[in-house]
Amino acid sequence: MGEVDPAFIQAFEHRPTPTIIEADGIPILDLSPISSLDHLPKTHVISKDMANLIAEVGEASEKWGFFQVINHGVPLEKLEKLELLARKFFALPLEEKKKVTRNEANPLGYYDTEHTKNVRDWKEVFDFTVKDTTVMPISPEQLEAQLLVNQWPDYPPELREVAKEYAEEVEKLAFKLLELIALSLGLSADRLNDFFKDHASFIRLNHYPPCPAPQLALGVGRHKDGGALTILAQDGVGGLEVRRKSDGKWVRVKPTPGAFIINVGDIIQVWSNDKYESVEHRVMVNSQKDRVSIPFFFNPAHYVNVKPLEELLNEHNRAKFKEYNWGEFFANRKRSNFKKLNVENIQISHFRITE
Repeated sequence: MGEVDPAFIQAFEHRPTPTIIEADGIPILDLSPISSLDHLPKTHVISKDMANLIAEVGEASEKWGFFQVINHGVPLEKLEKLELLARKFFALPLEEKKKVTRNEANPLGYYDTEHTKNVRDWKEVFDFTVKDTTVMPISPEQLEAQLLVNQWPDYPPELREVAKEYAEEVEKLAFKLLELIALSLGLSADRLNDFFKDHASFIRLNHYPPCPAPQLALGVGRHKDGGALTILAQDGVGGLEVRRKSDGKWVRVKPTPGAFIINVGDIIQVWSNDKYESVEHRVMVNSQKDRVSIPFFFNPAHYVNVKPLEELLNEHNRAKFKEYNWGEFFANRKRSNFKKLNVENIQISHFRITE
């Protein structure tokens, strides 16, 4: 990535803001009360510490749509190993990386021309699924689900094994967070688990090289995550910004050593019928340092139909969204990542019920 191709340049109103506002108040939640548990208690007979944690998750999801977690139970050496191997992979010559390039027939592997909202992102990525048996539709024309096949590079040879070990640890954390969110909505802990029996989650290795014009381009343009939850590990460089709900300003999420950043995705917004909101976020780049981040996208099975949960609805809180199929939504969203389209990419707002 040399000089800035016009494809990377954001429209004036979406360009990075010159003044960085450090985010104050994004909650840091201590998961110690649940770190030794495989699953949370199904009933509300829970300890005071856990009750406080559930309340904090609910408040953070409602006010911010984002929070950080510490004492989360994921061994940090597994993350550090994966980050090191990611850097080794991205340092390879382009022709080597392109041996595992993804395409419209297989959305997994290496890619360096992703688009967000029809503008090219200043980054390169490597995607792999958490489960070897992940099944998803991959294009709007071919909605029959098919087995997705991970493509692993020859170098670094340990990447596959280290990635798998990390994925298993973060998967456990994802289910705990899902159960905390269910409890915070007044539901039983396992209310949402069945949607994830054949979950279609994937992990992305992101590399943001130094950018000669960081005032014009973004590592990832403004967007909301379409799945249920995102669990993000970012290095010490930082660059993630979220749109603060209280005033609409972009604020920088300062990296906290050893913490994961969690954000509520569109699916939880729909399940909660707008109680929790999927928040817009973006990634800044800089001219001096490269940056690596590793998001885990926790997604339900392709056959899950997403709609507001019945238990949360009543005459004063009617359903605000029509039902939609997650696999179809994913296939449509994927297509806009590959090519610049003349239409807005699919959003949950397209399923909003207007009075």
